[in-house]
Amino acid sequence: MVKSLNNKTRVAIRILLVLLTGALTLQFTKLSLPALTLKKNAHIVLIGNNLGSRMMNYGSFETELQLRYPDLNLFIRNMCDGGNTPGFRPHASRVSPWAFPGAEKFQTELANPSDSQGFFETEDQWLTRLRADIIIAFFGYNESFSGPKGLENYKSELDAFIKHTLKQKYNGISSPQLVIVSPIAFEDLSDRFDLPNGKVENLNLSLYSEAMKQVAERNNVLFTDTYSATKKWFETSEKPLTIDGSQLTEEGYTRFATLLTDLIFGPSKPKTEVNRKLVQSAVLEKNWMWHNDFKIPNGVHAYGRRYDPFGPDNYPAEIAKLRELAQIRDTAIWMAANGKQMDLVAADKNTTPIPPVKTNYTPAPSENLEYLSGQEAISKFKMADGFKIDLFASELEFPDLAKPCQIGFDTKGRLWVATMPSYPHYKPGDQKPNDKLIILEDTDNDGKADKQTIFADGLHLPIGFEVTAEGVYLSQGTNFVLLKDTDGDGKADTKEILLSGFDDHDTHHNIHAFTADPSGAIYMGEGVFLHTSVETSYGPVRGTNGGFYRYNPRRKHLERTAQPYVPNPWGIAFDDWGQNFYAETSSPDVRWMMPVTVKSRYGDTTEVSRDLLQPEHRVRPTSGLEFVSSGHFPDNLQGDFLINNTIGFLGTKEHTLKDDGTGYISRHRQDLLVSTDKNFRPVDMEFAPDGSLYVADWHNLLEALWVSWGLNEVDEQLLQQLLKAKDYHARAAAVRVLR
Repeated sequence: MVKSLNNKTRVAIRILLVLLTGALTLQFTKLSLPALTLKKNAHIVLIGNNLGSRMMNYGSFETELQLRYPDLNLFIRNMCDGGNTPGFRPHASRVSPWAFPGAEKFQTELANPSDSQGFFETEDQWLTRLRADIIIAFFGYNESFSGPKGLENYKSELDAFIKHTLKQKYNGISSPQLVIVSPIAFEDLSDRFDLPNGKVENLNLSLYSEAMKQVAERNNVLFTDTYSATKKWFETSEKPLTIDGSQLTEEGYTRFATLLTDLIFGPSKPKTEVNRKLVQSAVLEKNWMWHNDFKIPNGVHAYGRRYDPFGPDNYPAEIAKLRELAQIRDTAIWMAANGKQMDLVAADKNTTPIPPVKTNYTPAPSENLEYLSGQEAISKFKMADGFKIDLFASELEFPDLAKPCQIGFDTKGRLWVATMPSYPHYKPGDQKPNDKLIILEDTDNDGKADKQTIFADGLHLPIGFEVTAEGVYLSQGTNFVLLKDTDGDGKADTKEILLSGFDDHDTHHNIHAFTADPSGAIYMGEGVFLHTSVETSYGPVRGTNGGFYRYNPRRKHLERTAQPYVPNPWGIAFDDWGQNFYAETSSPDVRWMMPVTVKSRYGDTTEVSRDLLQPEHRVRPTSGLEFVSSGHFPDNLQGDFLINNTIGFLGTKEHTLKDDGTGYISRHRQDLLVSTDKNFRPVDMEFAPDGSLYVADWHNLLEALWVSWGLNEVDEQLLQQLLKAKDYHARAAAVRVLR
């Protein structure tokens, strides 16, 4: 009978046999890669992109693991960062961005040198330091924007990463267990926001997820398909599970934590569900300490360009203490999983004290160390003819006003002030930073503030903000957030992390100088030495070494709108025609931005337009830029621009601006205000709705005392004088010496 089969039948049998063989192979593959088995004291490390990085903000995945395995004392760290790929993981203080040897061959534009400098440890060195037993890798989202054309290259990059990783013995004994996690699906929110509908995005994400599965199975590595599961969620959920189609909400991450834990370690129920809130709180506390280690704010002093000559004295002890604090919090998590709460204050007292750092600051004999009261300081101003200056608010009446860095007004005429007494960064062992965004009001119309509302506290270095109808956009380290007051009590009660991945490796260069353009989009400046990689619903946005971003709230769209060489762009302003200009504090320069708003290659900068300031009136540093458009100013001054100066010349200069062919030309008109008080530091200015000009005074004599600026001998007499000073600024500067 078999001999009588015709050719078509034989072909059909061959095809059937092939299909059956394939099915058996797939079944065998699944059986050969069961869920991972956890051992006591296992070290689990997450690496990869923004999907994993944002998990740090919610703690739901680690909480789920600790509740399911409360007796295993799991050690978990998150090394993910926005924009990372299997081979490309840049850092501002690491010369090479490559995660393993040969990774550069999979990149084209990203292989362009970005001028990163320093000795921050490599990915392999960190994984060895953490003694990784299990590595969970999140990749595929950024790469999917290369579409079908980039698929084979991505498969090769992922394959090379897997092979490299499996050859390592990070724990000193054996190769790590590796898990490859697919990207999630794209949620269609186009009926709510002006966002992509996800059709094209999901086609690419599906392609890349399937490719990841193939590469993982070929290397006998566990693959978890979160794309298919989340696609079903998004099709059936009654409310959005992402904020913009691509980034999960807090509820989305809660569901994702259960899904991921089931896929990697097998389905099971938490053994101590009753302790969930206690565990999650402990996890977030540990994550905060870990973030300050692995993504150390102001790390340029600890590892990068500013390391020499004072980094070796100032930072090793702080980093060591951070790691002690994180280790204590690991124990707190394990206790919480079993229903016990640790006394962190008592435990932290047993950590190694940070030795004092010396300063070599010695004041000149003629130097006045006295801080003047607000009214006394007013008497030191010399104003241009026809102008006067008054005191609106000071620290005497409002102690929370210490170290104002940006000001703005809302439509009610209230003055908003961002303050940051924690600048330049958190000192390990101290209480957590409590910087604030405050609102000052003049309720009796006497020209002075008499009411303060704390809109938000518990912040850390809020160096940029913009008040809008939908809420307040705010800079918070690596995150760009939106704060809302939903019940009308004047205080923020919701916080949404809109974008992550901004670099704060040099904290005073972090995104700042927020300014709305005529369309309502928000411009932000970013200083030199930083390497930012932000994942958006439109693809990754990367920037290096200074430049500007533009965020469109309606589209939830971020773009690198200009990347000129600009060390410190602490001022952005628009004239009456909507033309944008920026101040660059280090030179100092004021330039027209539009000619440099071109897309440059990663690591490159564009040419700059001409400097508008006359050489004899270029005084550094500058902070704050405004165009005159106010009935309080004479007609002939309308359209002039104002710029603050904070060292040397202490005041605000006014310059004309006129068309000059295809550009502009400027001339110094007058010094609008200047102070003989050596402590005057004008850092921002803003026109109020009534047309009056407000100037924020940082008012700090001894920035030079701060260890971050690298001075290393103590003048005991000066130090004691400052510690006993009535003014907060002086005491804060002195305390910095004692770090």
